[in-house]
Amino acid sequence: MTPLLTEAAVGSVPDAATRAALLADDPLWLILLKCVVILLIGPIMTIFLIVWERKAVGRMQNRPGPNRVGPGGYLQSLADAIKLPFKEQIIPDTADRKVYFLAPVVCVVPSLIALSAIPFGPVVSIFGERTVLQLLDLPVSALVILACSSIGVYGIVLAGWSSGSPYPLLGGMRSAAQVISYEIAMGLSIVAVILQAGSLNLADIVGKQQPAWFLYLVPSFVIYLISMVGETNRAPFDLPEAESELVGGFHTEYSSMKFAMFFLAEYVNMVIVSAFATTLFLGGWMAPWPLSLIGNNVLNTGWWPVLWFFAKMFVLLFGFIWLRGTLPRLRYDQFMRLGWKVLVPLNLVWIVMVTFAKVITWNTATIIIAAVAIFIVASLFFYVRAAGREEESESIPVTGGGFPVPPLDLKVPQTTPRQKALAKAEAKAARRKPAAVGTAKEGAQDGVS
Repeated sequence: MTPLLTEAAVGSVPDAATRAALLADDPLWLILLKCVVILLIGPIMTIFLIVWERKAVGRMQNRPGPNRVGPGGYLQSLADAIKLPFKEQIIPDTADRKVYFLAPVVCVVPSLIALSAIPFGPVVSIFGERTVLQLLDLPVSALVILACSSIGVYGIVLAGWSSGSPYPLLGGMRSAAQVISYEIAMGLSIVAVILQAGSLNLADIVGKQQPAWFLYLVPSFVIYLISMVGETNRAPFDLPEAESELVGGFHTEYSSMKFAMFFLAEYVNMVIVSAFATTLFLGGWMAPWPLSLIGNNVLNTGWWPVLWFFAKMFVLLFGFIWLRGTLPRLRYDQFMRLGWKVLVPLNLVWIVMVTFAKVITWNTATIIIAAVAIFIVASLFFYVRAAGREEESESIPVTGGGFPVPPLDLKVPQTTPRQKALAKAEAKAARRKPAAVGTAKEGAQDGVS
């Protein structure tokens, strides 16, 4: 056994070299066990979250949720999971079958493997083998999570295109624009965390939060929370599957197990972004502040950290449910304006401020200059917003503006282009028919005479 493994006590926070040594020393059965557990976290959490969401939203709307299948209705999602594979598969005649079958797989697979880079706890002992509670320890594991969460949009776009129907295609195009917009905001929101931690490795980021969580990076945390809702296509940002506009969006033409795979991908993505937020801003697997003082930090050792990690993650997951039961769906132009004109500029300004705070030696003069700069930037921001609102209020909305409205001088045509084309065709047919009949009659009269 190497000296690094000898020094790695159970419950300790390992450095990069110790983590690498522990993971390299894992036997094959332990690696397979980690793989199976990570692959099962997503489906098990999905089954629980669906029934939890239906019960919570039902309670918010003063109605009972699922209450028939199982004790308290908690086996309803399991019944749905058993039912869906046996339902009839309906494939449109116009669908591109190969891409149609591939799209749900592209959505699900990246979602299931993204959790492999999340650190769930410190050094633990599993059947006598010391290891860390993560499968992969990469120098750029934060970028791996972002990449996996964004690859799923390819499946949504392919599903919309391959269905051969206009409504799924519109849903797929919306999702592409939505993920591009909010992926930028999400990526920028973690820059401040990376600057504070000095690393892209998630385990290092958790270790840097031992003195204090990165929750004090409030603007980054708030922007990340908004971006993760947009990234996962959840209400009030569920525009790619807007029932009132697009029937069901990108999965309108899907049924049976393929529809269930889209559902699975959505909820697993919720778990991923919540676990990512827990790791970046909420101290990862570390116990909350009052509990961390008990018994010389004993609650940060052994398997206790797994409990704290999932508790924090469940709080964020409940935020998704709360938003769905509270806010109505945004208009598409409002959604895109929020991403490009609010979140991205605020992110850039905040990154500049964090960088300035890290490189500047603080004294009285520096604090005064920083306060004046913040005041000027805030004044300019509110001035530009007020000027934009005045221009919008004075202008007359016309078709093609921020959202479609009929023009003031709208004139409804008496006939549609199709009606005109039909009338023209009928006129041509009418001109030809009498001529042919008249010629025949004249020939018959000549024959009689």
